[in-house]
Amino acid sequence: MLEDVDARIAMELAADGRCSYTDLAERVGLSVSAVHQRVRRLEERGVIRGYAAVVDPEQLGLPLTAFISLTPIDPAAPDDYPQRLSALPQIQSCYSVAGIESYIVKVRVASPAALETLLAEIRSRAGLSTRTTVVLSTPFEERTVPSPEATTNKESERQR
Repeated sequence: MLEDVDARIAMELAADGRCSYTDLAERVGLSVSAVHQRVRRLEERGVIRGYAAVVDPEQLGLPLTAFISLTPIDPAAPDDYPQRLSALPQIQSCYSVAGIESYIVKVRVASPAALETLLAEIRSRAGLSTRTTVVLSTPFEERTVPSPEATTNKESERQR
């Protein structure tokens, strides 16, 4: 668990990864040098894993998003599916899940034909059966991680 100040720094950077140390120091009430040291420690500890630009996949020619549920054909087979599929650039995220499926992957492709080709590639590389859900629209995505206080407050409100 993070100290309150470190958690606030992480939350501020999650909301605005381009925030300057000066602005960040002002927002959390520390000196610029103290914020710089804390950010460096958060990076070293792996709390902050990186900084990235958020791009519009449609502008890159990848308008089709789908979630593909992966189920082993042979339950006794080794569970190395993420390693077998990691070289496929169309797979944006891979989640290990509870339930019938072992994994769910999020993919972005250019067209239904490209999705069909990708599904064949996934089945061939990993020996899995697939179930695909095509995304029609995305009202919101990639929200910042909620603060523990916000999550706790929401739970309290629901219990009333």
